[in-house]
Amino acid sequence: MNTGALAATALDWRAEDLWLALQANVPGVSIEVLPEVGSTNTALLDRIRHGDHSPALLVAERQVAGRGRHGRPWSAAAGASLTVSVGLTMTPADWSGLSLAVGLALAEALHPRIGLKWPNDLWLRDADRKLGGILIETVSSGTGADAHARPVVIGIGLNIAAQPPDADAGGAAPVYGSGYAGLAELIPGMTAPEALHRIALPLWRALQAYERDGLGPLLAAWSSRDVLAGRPVQAGVVQGRADGIAADGSLRILSADGTFATVHSGEVSVRPQGPRGSTALEAAR
Repeated sequence: MNTGALAATALDWRAEDLWLALQANVPGVSIEVLPEVGSTNTALLDRIRHGDHSPALLVAERQVAGRGRHGRPWSAAAGASLTVSVGLTMTPADWSGLSLAVGLALAEALHPRIGLKWPNDLWLRDADRKLGGILIETVSSGTGADAHARPVVIGIGLNIAAQPPDADAGGAAPVYGSGYAGLAELIPGMTAPEALHRIALPLWRALQAYERDGLGPLLAAWSSRDVLAGRPVQAGVVQGRADGIAADGSLRILSADGTFATVHSGEVSVRPQGPRGSTALEAAR
C-alpha cells in the first residue's frame, strides 16, 4: 500500500483502514495522502501520461491550484474541505452519464438532504447552495482492440466546514443564497477524513456498476435528487423549465412553445421566479 507522506499530514486519515476496505473490490489500488498539492487531478493525470495506469486514490489536505469546470480555480484549505481524485481505466458503453453516476454515489453515501445539480454539482436541497463538485478528465488510450478503454481521473471537491474558510470571526449562520454549503451543516462534527471513508467504497462500486450497466438503472434515483426539475433555467441560448434527464444523461428543457431541447454539456443557470427584472442566479459557481 502506498500511503505517501502520511507522517507530514495534520489529520488522521486512517489510510490503512481505507485500503483494507477497498482492496477486495479494487485489487492493486494505491492510496496516497499528501499535505499539499497543486491539483490532485493533475497529479494523477501526470502519472497516467508517464505510463502508470494502476488504480489510485490521491488525497490532498491542501490544494493550491485545483481546477473546476472550464478551468475555474478550486483551492482548498486544510481541513475545511475534502479534495480527492481517483484514477482508473474504464470501458463503459457510454461515457456521457458518468458524472451523474458519480454525483449520485456521493449524495447517497453522505446525506438525504444532498441534491444533484446537472451535470456535476452537489447542492444543499431547498437552499441553492453548492456543497461540492466533480471534474472528470480522460486520457486517450490510442487505437486497437482496447481503444474504447480509457484512463480516467475523477476529481471530487466537497466543502466540509459549516462556514467558508474566509467567513468572519462572528460565525454567523450560512445565508440562504450565499452559494456555500458545508457537510458540517448536515452532519455536525464531520471531518474530511470521515467524509472520505463514507464515500470511497460506494464510489468505486458505483464506477464498477456504471461500467457494467450504464446510467439506466440510476435514472429514477438521480431524478429523486434533481434540484433543477421544474425550475426555470437557461443553458446558453435555450430557456425553459428543466424536465429531468434523458436516458443518455442529457438535460431536458421544456420551452415556452411546448418543444423540448436537450443539453449535453455546458453551464445551466437557474432563473428564480420573482419580480420582473430579477436576474438569473448563476448555478455553476
